[in-house]
Amino acid sequence: MAKLGKRTAAAREAFAGKDNVTVEEAVALVKGNATAKFDETVEIAVQLGVDPRHADQMVRGVVGLPNGTGKTVRVAVFARGPKAEEAQAAGADIVGAEDLMEVVQGGTIDFDRCIATPDMMPVVGRLGKVLGPRNLMPNPKVGTVTMDVKAAVEAAKGGEVQFKVEKAGVVHAGVGKASFDEGKLVENVKAFMDAVLKAKPAGAKGAYVKKIALSSTMGPGVTIDIDNAAAQ
Repeated sequence: MAKLGKRTAAAREAFAGKDNVTVEEAVALVKGNATAKFDETVEIAVQLGVDPRHADQMVRGVVGLPNGTGKTVRVAVFARGPKAEEAQAAGADIVGAEDLMEVVQGGTIDFDRCIATPDMMPVVGRLGKVLGPRNLMPNPKVGTVTMDVKAAVEAAKGGEVQFKVEKAGVVHAGVGKASFDEGKLVENVKAFMDAVLKAKPAGAKGAYVKKIALSSTMGPGVTIDIDNAAAQ
């Protein structure tokens, strides 16, 4: 067995025997043991009791974290004319139409969020096989297919997080940086969990949330008490 480094060993020791703690305790543990040389992302993973292969059990949504993500988000917008100008004025990093489609088809995806006006969806639809697996396909259900381009760009830049359940029934997202104050991380975690709970699909049966874990990019995870996780 490979020998653990001092930092990893110390983190595992700090987490030993601590399970199903409060959000506050989890944040303190994760933040206190995020000792990498960069500002680690605090990540949440939620195991749900759904089977996303069934349409009525799909879980997806969007939440504006009250304290942002701490991440610089690059936004691409598919739009023409005045709406393209609106996107640029709102701070979009990349704006285009067929020209942008060709760039993406060529394999260059230099953005973290993709927004489109409704009239551009026939063009964007050709990119489904490229954008879909990366969870970048614009979707009206999460506000990324819209005529209010300005609001969508500002929301993406301001800390809005999209989530979508994966095949194994897990939803995960970054909810801030280790450099954030503990109180701000707690608020973000609870806001995210509140959004996931509100996104419970009609077809979900039995326990909806099975497990919640919080970790940093390079650190171990700690499980959170499910009843304590939602915003009060």
